Amino acid sequence: MNTLATRRTFLKTAATTGAVLGLGDLSFLARLQPVSAAEAKLDPQIVRLSPEIEPLVRLLEETPRERLLEEVGARVRHGLTYRELLAALLLAGVRNIQPRPVGFKFHAVLVVNSAHMASMNSPDADRWLPIFWALDQFKSSQARDVQEGDWTMAAVDESAVPPAHKARQAFVQAMDNWDDSAADAAVAGVARNFGAQECFELFCRVGARDFRDIGHKAIYVANSWRTLQNIGWQHAEPVLRSLAYALLDRGGQADPAKNDHPADRPGRRNQKIVKEIRADWQTGKADATATAEMLTTLRQGSEADASQQVVELLNRGVAPQSLSDAFFQFAGELLMKKPNIQSVHSVTSTNALQYAFQHSSNDETRRWLLLQNASFLVLFRHNTLGQDAKSEALIEKFDPVSPNG
Repeated sequence: MNTLATRRTFLKTAATTGAVLGLGDLSFLARLQPVSAAEAKLDPQIVRLSPEIEPLVRLLEETPRERLLEEVGARVRHGLTYRELLAALLLAGVRNIQPRPVGFKFHAVLVVNSAHMASMNSPDADRWLPIFWALDQFKSSQARDVQEGDWTMAAVDESAVPPAHKARQAFVQAMDNWDDSAADAAVAGVARNFGAQECFELFCRVGARDFRDIGHKAIYVANSWRTLQNIGWQHAEPVLRSLAYALLDRGGQADPAKNDHPADRPGRRNQKIVKEIRADWQTGKADATATAEMLTTLRQGSEADASQQVVELLNRGVAPQSLSDAFFQFAGELLMKKPNIQSVHSVTSTNALQYAFQHSSNDETRRWLLLQNASFLVLFRHNTLGQDAKSEALIEKFDPVSPNG
């Protein structure tokens, strides 16, 4: 298995060598080889992208890892835009890296939006560094994918794609039935006929319905949408096909539609109790005491207790923000108590669920996402701490520290 370079190591090396930093004074430009017409030929068995972006995606796919940064750097010098490179990076990932399990090597796709955000918050001279780091991670994950079977997204079965007036129902039914092939055809129909917001409403529910993959499903929904907002909806179809396939990952379990697996129970229970929340739940007031109550339940209660507490607090007139405050505080507290992969993803999945909550326009979906967030945090607590919920690391007990000591 290839060892993944850390961001810090990569950036330090890139800055030291001058290969990437600012993309200036690149001595390797004279050695670059052009992409031939033969290299640009498409395999009809794999998914095709738009003709404007396909050659660049092929470049990322086929250039050896040790040469890729130089090749891309040369194209930047000759006019390749940041947005074009960001789009190609995401599309190369979804075409070449199997999104099952939703994590591990697939982080190369999940981190694209994070790299973009890092770029946007970097000084002008350093803005390419996070994207070039993400390019290197793509090549590492691509190599792992080859070792594990060389999955590639196939061309969609056009004969099975439903017409516009049937696409939504076909997609919902396929996802409810955990039917891979039906979902792949249906999502193509959805992507071609519906706008971004309508698609988001469908996916943010499915992404939060089960606790498999420790929150990565909700994370993929949020991060794919964030990136599509920057690169353009014209690139949505392959991304949504990858996303649908990821959300149907059952972790080797029997058909969830016909079984009662623990990972599915919170979503099914919360779908019932969501109707108990008062109609004017968004008009509540901020309440620090309610935040503390929610924290106590997250520390000590079951996943059912946690979502029921959300219902009770909203019905008592507490603002949703007071609950969201508790969710983020508890996730941070878990990370302090026991830093590991589970506690880290309690933070990142809460971020994703809150993104979905903030951007959904469906009232019931928004209420249900709050219930799911609460339930999932208790499951993260069990996975992180086991039955030992006692610790001196209580987040509200920390005093602020001056930056100057």
